[in-house]
Amino acid sequence: MKAIASRTFLGLRINLTDALILGALGLYTLLAPLYPSRVRGSWWGLILSNAAAALLFVGVNIIAQRTASRHLRFLLRTLSVQLILLYVYSASLRLQLIFFPQWHDQVVVDLEAAILGVQPTVWIQRYITPWLTEWMMFCYVFYVPVYPILSLLIYRRHGEEQNEDYLFYIGLAIVLCTLGFMMFPVAGPMRHIGDLHTVPLHGYFFTAVSELIRGRVHTPGGTIPSIHCAAATIMWWTAYRYSRPAFFVLAPVILSLYVSTVYGRFHYAFDVLVGISAAFLTMALGPVLIKTWNRFRLKC
Repeated sequence: MKAIASRTFLGLRINLTDALILGALGLYTLLAPLYPSRVRGSWWGLILSNAAAALLFVGVNIIAQRTASRHLRFLLRTLSVQLILLYVYSASLRLQLIFFPQWHDQVVVDLEAAILGVQPTVWIQRYITPWLTEWMMFCYVFYVPVYPILSLLIYRRHGEEQNEDYLFYIGLAIVLCTLGFMMFPVAGPMRHIGDLHTVPLHGYFFTAVSELIRGRVHTPGGTIPSIHCAAATIMWWTAYRYSRPAFFVLAPVILSLYVSTVYGRFHYAFDVLVGISAAFLTMALGPVLIKTWNRFRLKC
């Protein structure tokens, strides 16, 4: 993999990951006033939040670039990117209906019924048990700590350039997914066909954590493509490139995670396929963007 070059602007070293993130925030800021009534919450509040997030991100990275400690630089850089991507995700949820003011769940439900003859989130209920639920919810939740843990593993074994490569690909996958939310807004199975889910998801600790996330964090939408599946696929692919032992350790978790999104009624099966496809699109598009960015940088 070719290293991502950086360029200097007003004393700040900027690379492709920064351009991707700030570009997404800029786009979502421009979209907000187009159809203010379709923005969830205050449209000007979204603009102010985007501006504050961008300034904070830039500020933290200025500090990171000026610190003499390599480890502190890694920590500030990695946390700032991963947290700003979480913000980009949350900001995009407020714009899901900006182009199409209605949810398209019934299209997905009809498509799955036509192809599979069943609704997967309903059909899979016959296999629900407390221990299987707990394993599925563990895989669904474990995705969150894998993100920074893999970053640390790459940094310790390969260095800052390879970690930046990982951050870029994760960022690209997430941004592509957030754009997908707006192109084809879907509320999700719990909102659209929740009355068909008649078997409760009883489990233990990780089940309780997942339900807490569902109740306190999740909002309608953020469904197609599945960011969980897209980002998890990028993580697994990155582990294959940089740490084969981690790749094999993650295999049962990632494969189960794909199933858990349907088992736990977080996503339709179609969302999973589109999410994995978004990851493969990211893998194909990433090298092209890196090559273009590096050439652009040399001409400046």
